[in-house]
Amino acid sequence: MTNGKSIVLDVSGWLRLFDDGSVDRTWTGPPEVKFVAESVPPHDDFIDGVAVRDLVIDRESGLCVRIYLPEVKCSGGEKLPVVVHFHGGGFCISEADWFMYYHTYTDVVKSAEAICVSVYLRRAPEHRLPAAVDDGFSALRWLQSVALGHEIEPWITENADFNRVFLIGDSSGGNLVHSVAALAGEADLAPVKLAGGIPIHPGFVRSERSKSEIENPQSPFLTLDMVDKFLSLALPEGSTKDHPITCPMGANAPPLETLNLPPFLLCIAEKDLIIDTEMEYYRAMKAANKEVEILMSKGMGHSFYLNKIALKMDPETAAASDHLFAGIARFIKQH
Repeated sequence: MTNGKSIVLDVSGWLRLFDDGSVDRTWTGPPEVKFVAESVPPHDDFIDGVAVRDLVIDRESGLCVRIYLPEVKCSGGEKLPVVVHFHGGGFCISEADWFMYYHTYTDVVKSAEAICVSVYLRRAPEHRLPAAVDDGFSALRWLQSVALGHEIEPWITENADFNRVFLIGDSSGGNLVHSVAALAGEADLAPVKLAGGIPIHPGFVRSERSKSEIENPQSPFLTLDMVDKFLSLALPEGSTKDHPITCPMGANAPPLETLNLPPFLLCIAEKDLIIDTEMEYYRAMKAANKEVEILMSKGMGHSFYLNKIALKMDPETAAASDHLFAGIARFIKQH
């Protein structure tokens, strides 16, 4: 009981749902890791080679994005690719301004020499799916408006190559990469061109437990408790994990061969709880003749690269993270 309210659902220290429908996302796990979920303020000045700006892109809905601009000198009028980022958190927690994303995507824009537009996604249970999908697609529509001159954002207008727009997402954000790319394939986004999708450890699952869910180790970034409870809060009422957003390779989803998708770089971790269903997605994409390649992180678990403590303390984790983001930078530069 808290302030007269009873907890009806507690998710691994990350979220508590009360009987009146209110939600508390205060971190209640080990205090030494709390900093990864703390907000980092934007800064228009370049710090360590990156400037960061928060922007409302839809005043009616309040949808916001965080823009990361690298301090890159382009020659001959060359512009920078744009990476649209969808944060993870099981569709229920985390924000685009959290330290773990700031730390990661400031590095990404420098290594890939790209602009990042990270979307402040609406979260469940207050906003069940497909709200986050809609937010992701709205960010693409906003980019189109900027490209057409209907909206003004100097960092984008002056520096962006609208022919090279990529989608990238962590964990549940990886699900959004697929869903938003599928929507984009049916839309007229000209002059914006979707050049690639990069789902990192996407939350692809099925109602039936996979072998890896049963046998692989759990971590602070993904437990079975999180998988089950977050999705129970996030999926549309009455849906199961076989929903197209969480199981795009399943029978309930549009056939993959009918989708107009860009090239994909599927990033997976060898010890991820959900590697079996991620690999099932890969095989289904291949069978549908989609252009998809795998970037494997050997010996690593789900979202390991977001764990700042491990990156600092463990050379193997740091090396695996370097390998992951070198591969992502290569993919972006090749497309």
